[in-house]
Amino acid sequence: MDEKIFDKIIQKKDFSMLPVKDVERAFSHFEKRDTSDEEKIRLTRELLHKVFGAFTSRKLLSPKNKDAEWILRKHLSTRERLGFYEKVYKMVLKGFKGKISVVDFGAGVNGFGYPYFEKAGFDISYTAVESVGQLVNLMNAYFEKNKFDAIAVHESLFNLEKIKNLVRKQKKPRIVLMFKAVDSLEMLERDYSKNLISGVAEVSERIVLSFATESMIRRRKFRVSRKWIVDFVRENFKVLDEFELGSEKFLVFCK
Repeated sequence: MDEKIFDKIIQKKDFSMLPVKDVERAFSHFEKRDTSDEEKIRLTRELLHKVFGAFTSRKLLSPKNKDAEWILRKHLSTRERLGFYEKVYKMVLKGFKGKISVVDFGAGVNGFGYPYFEKAGFDISYTAVESVGQLVNLMNAYFEKNKFDAIAVHESLFNLEKIKNLVRKQKKPRIVLMFKAVDSLEMLERDYSKNLISGVAEVSERIVLSFATESMIRRRKFRVSRKWIVDFVRENFKVLDEFELGSEKFLVFCK
C-alpha cells in the first residue's frame, strides 16, 4: 500500500492509531479495483469502521474523568455483558486455582471489567490485546491508577508470531479470551480465525470464544450459528463447556 494512501486513511481520528497491518488488510479488499484512490480510501474507511468502530462510541476516544461502568456502557459489546460478567468469568475459568494469566484478544474496553475477575474469586494477571490505540491508552491509564496486575498492548491480531510470543511469555496457566472477536477478524481475512486459534492453542491451556446471538443495535435475535468455526473447534479441540448468557454464546475449549 502506498504510504500517501495509508496516511490519508488514518487522517480520520477513528483510525489514527490503528496498526499498519490492520489498515493494510482492509485496503487489500479494494486495492485492485478499477476505481480512484479516493474511492478506495472511502471503502477502506467504511470497512475499518465496521470492524473497529461500529460498536464503540466516539466519546471513548477522548473521555474525561469517567468511571469504569460509564466506559463499559459506552461500548456495545461490554454493555451487554455488564449484568453477567461475574458469572461469565466463574464459568470460563472454572477449575483453575492460584494465579491465572488471561490474554484478551480484541479487548475493546473489556479491561475495565477487571474487578469482576476478583468478584468471581480469581487472582488474575491480565493482558489486553487491542488494535485501537486510544482504547489501549485508556485501559493502561485505568490499570495504572488502580494498581491492577494488568496491561494493554497495542498490537494487530494478524501479527500471529508476535501474538503467540505474547501469550507464551505469560506464566501458566494461560487462558485466551476471544469475546466477539471472530466476526471482526473474518471481515478482514477469511478463515484467519482458524489460523489464530490453532496458533495460540499451542501456547495456552484454554481458549474461550463468544458470539453475539442478537443484533447489538436492533436487539433482535438472528440466525447466525457460525457453524463453520464451531465445527472447526469441535473437530480439532476438546470442548470443555458451551453455554449462553444474555445475548452471548460462549464456547470453552482446549487442545
